[in-house]
Amino acid sequence: MQKKTTRSSGEKTSDPSGGQLPLEFKHSPSSSRDDLVVSDRLSAAVGLVDLWPHWPSPVVILAGPTGAGKTHLANIWTGRSGAVPISATAVSGDALELAGRGPVLIEDIDRCGFDDTKLFHLINAVREHDTGMMITTRIWPAAWPVELPDLRSRLRAATTVEIGEPDDDLLAQVIEKLFADRQIVVDPKVISYLVQRMERSLNAAQAIVARMDRLALARRGKITRSLASEVLAEMDANGYDSEIT
Repeated sequence: MQKKTTRSSGEKTSDPSGGQLPLEFKHSPSSSRDDLVVSDRLSAAVGLVDLWPHWPSPVVILAGPTGAGKTHLANIWTGRSGAVPISATAVSGDALELAGRGPVLIEDIDRCGFDDTKLFHLINAVREHDTGMMITTRIWPAAWPVELPDLRSRLRAATTVEIGEPDDDLLAQVIEKLFADRQIVVDPKVISYLVQRMERSLNAAQAIVARMDRLALARRGKITRSLASEVLAEMDANGYDSEIT
């Protein structure tokens, strides 16, 4: 049996099957510590977040693929520490002052890029004032295009934790939670079907759940294995579109 809240469909768009899709409303999955699904792949990273402010080093780097849960962990840490997001490409006096006053967060540093000298000074400010910095990245720091030897030394001294791809059990738990965030109860067989065939990432899970919910609403139907098959085929053809990192 499935439960759904009543939602206004609002403006509609086309459904490939010939119907109309309700306007997509944002469903923000809870990102609190209590809602974090912890598995072996996340245990070390979660342990570091829970250890704050008694970190083994002032700088912590979370490395893992897109959709691995880095942003969720960063949000939890930001909530606990009061960290301020800053950019590694435009480190100014203001950023250095922020790093000297309290914890700072740099997300997706491998995507956004950084200036060696500016990042070096930023890390020095964190170390000097014993404030704290978290950096998230898809790429292990040893593979970053660093030319400044002093920065390489600083990065080697940081605590780096790798987050692997989710296993079957974690994906199943995440999908169940994402549907629950939308107040939908789904047959475990449907979830198992998805887990065995989907891209192995958490952003893929969110994209699939959002699309299935939207189609089910448009057709006034249920979340079924047939719908799962349709959405997986669509995602394979068109790619996954999600903002989770």
